[in-house]
Amino acid sequence: MTVLGLSSVAEAAGPAGMARDLLSPGAKLIEKQAVTPPFAHILFCARNPSECQDNHGESVVTLTPDRLKELSSLNRKINRTIRGRNDDDNSMNGDLWQVNVKSGDCEDFALTKRSRLISMGWSSRALRIATAVTRSGEGHAVLIVRTDRGDLVLDNRFNMIKNFDKTDLRLEMIQSEADPLVWYNL
Repeated sequence: MTVLGLSSVAEAAGPAGMARDLLSPGAKLIEKQAVTPPFAHILFCARNPSECQDNHGESVVTLTPDRLKELSSLNRKINRTIRGRNDDDNSMNGDLWQVNVKSGDCEDFALTKRSRLISMGWSSRALRIATAVTRSGEGHAVLIVRTDRGDLVLDNRFNMIKNFDKTDLRLEMIQSEADPLVWYNL
């Protein structure tokens, strides 16, 4: 897992450059059949049931410049404050999903971002954890934010938020919008 944020031309251009890219319509993920959730997610929900509840909000967020600024700020803050480490390094129990940690791996970043956005009033239905494979073949997890401008990826490897189809990820599974305990193939 890479923890350092990488700059891009749009990010270097500041919020205006990022807004130009993300405020135009983007692609949306298409769910396929229901699948068994990652076992580590099942354990996470058993230990943290309040993190796995539907708050019955909107399933698509209207992406205003203020909301984009809020997302970008939170993504950078979490990427900067959680120290990256693999569960293999510190856990004899295998993959351990956690929220609001000082150090963790990709799903811990994604769960923390989701939790913080929900506490800021964002709808759980628009904030979904997804698993993926990176270009180098590494398993990865990210937060997907469903907006009226497409499905956006908040990734701990990058500070810039991108539409899912503009990332280096092959997305595999995602949480249901209506029930965080249900997952779908992509």
